[in-house]
Parts: sequence; C-alpha cells; structure tokens
Amino acid sequence: MATSSSSAEKITWTGHLIGVQPRIRLLRSFDQRQHSYQGYVLRVDGTCGEEAGQFVIAVGKGAHEKHRFQAGMQLSGQSVPVDDPRTEVAGLYKTSRIKVTAEPEGEVPVGPPFLGIPPDLSTYRARGHRRLDARTYEAKCPACIWGCRMPVEMIVDHWDPSVKKYGCETFCYGPKSCRIYRAGPTRKVPGRKGMSYTEDDWMDEDATSHRGLDE
Repeated sequence: MATSSSSAEKITWTGHLIGVQPRIRLLRSFDQRQHSYQGYVLRVDGTCGEEAGQFVIAVGKGAHEKHRFQAGMQLSGQSVPVDDPRTEVAGLYKTSRIKVTAEPEGEVPVGPPFLGIPPDLSTYRARGHRRLDARTYEAKCPACIWGCRMPVEMIVDHWDPSVKKYGCETFCYGPKSCRIYRAGPTRKVPGRKGMSYTEDDWMDEDATSHRGLDE
C-alpha cells in the first residue's frame, strides 16, 4: 500500500549527481497527447536513507533556477517517497533542504551524451521531441540533458475516462544529428473495443521540423 506523502517522513539523501533531465508527464487518449512540464529529475549515485546506490529525485523548476543542477555536482537534500509510482519516474519527490557541497570540476565534455546545465522547461517545450528507443536510452542516455523518460497515462476509452493504462516512454529533445540516437519501434496507443492508434514517424518529423540538423 502506498504511503500518503502528507504523512510520510522525509528521507535524507546525499551523493554525486550523474544526470539531470526534465520531469515531464505524458497523457495519451488514442491519437491525442498532452504534456505536463513539471520540473526536473536528478539521477544521484550515493546514499538514500540507509541504502547505497543510484536513485532518482524529482525537484521543481524553482530549485533548478536556484542551483543550476548539472552532472558532477555533490549535493544533499530531503525528499518524500512518491505516492503513485505509475505517474513518476523518480522514486522520491517534494524535495527540500537541497545543499550543493561541490561544483563539477573541469570542462564540460563534448557530447553525446550532452551534459552541462539543462535549459528551462520552455526550451524543451519549444524544441519538441522524437521518440527514443528504450534500450538506447538505458544504455547511453540516462545522463544526457536532452533525454527524457516520461510516465505515460493512457485513457483507453474516452467515453469512460476512468479506464486507464500506465507505462513509460523515452524521448529525445537533442540535436537531430546525434550519432547515438535510435528511434526504435513506433508507439501504439490502445483504444476502446480493441482498437489501437500507431504514432508514425511523421509525428516526430513534424514536432522537430523547425530545427536544423545540429540544433
């Protein structure tokens, strides 16, 4: 049973920041889709509570404006376990008491993957995305500022919006010339009475048609 975030205790965490990406939710209803740009997710290698390893923390856009997160930082904070893991890719959110104890050292390496400080959320929205093969994302893109793993809520029957399915999809907001990019298979969205909608390549081409090859 999920623990209500209003009653859950804050968990203290600390570690090395290995990746920062946008925190975006995707709502699908057959051939319609809607994005919700909520903040950022931090992939941290360190200690969370009493456990050591990698974990993902959600933070708001205000926190990013203040701290300008980027891979290589050492930082700490407190967060609450998410209420519904189906709607988040992070394990913890409602983050507070963030402290950056060390900034990255040296030059930002030339990507891909692309590191540095991620842009504001309006920039991601303006750039548009292409679907990204899930295996490529897991192997090569978790630290890239242009990668994004989105929780997806799918309304299966628009006559009965309570009928839903959940999942995750991976996308790329980066340059179309990226040498490690792979689109992967087309996405299929379930509909009522066994119908399905296939999101073909033209959707990606249209969403990024305003950008040049290296933008």
